[in-house]
Amino acid sequence: MKISFLLDFYGNMLTQKQREVIEYYYNDDLSLSEIAENEGITRQGVRDAIKRAESQLLEMEDRLGFAERFCKVRDGLAKIRAAAERIEECNNRCSSVRGIDENAESILAVVRELEKE
Repeated sequence: MKISFLLDFYGNMLTQKQREVIEYYYNDDLSLSEIAENEGITRQGVRDAIKRAESQLLEMEDRLGFAERFCKVRDGLAKIRAAAERIEECNNRCSSVRGIDENAESILAVVRELEKE
């Protein structure tokens, strides 16, 4: 799993310095040398901070699994949306049963609401 993705879920659980350094490296695409210069620490200190933060993020995901669960829910919603749209389309092409359209639209409304969160 990408570290920048895990940072979105668990970044607040890192120290401020770890979060800043890892954000510079992964999100801002700064080199170790650039980060070291900005933060007033050695290049090795930056590398160590990044490695510790990566390790903590991966450990938190192993224990909590929020990022993996988020991906599964997002993928499941996409499948539900596609199935409801196919049902709606098929119903419109065939006999157009009102109850089917209403149920398909109800499913799609729930999916849209969940996708906002």
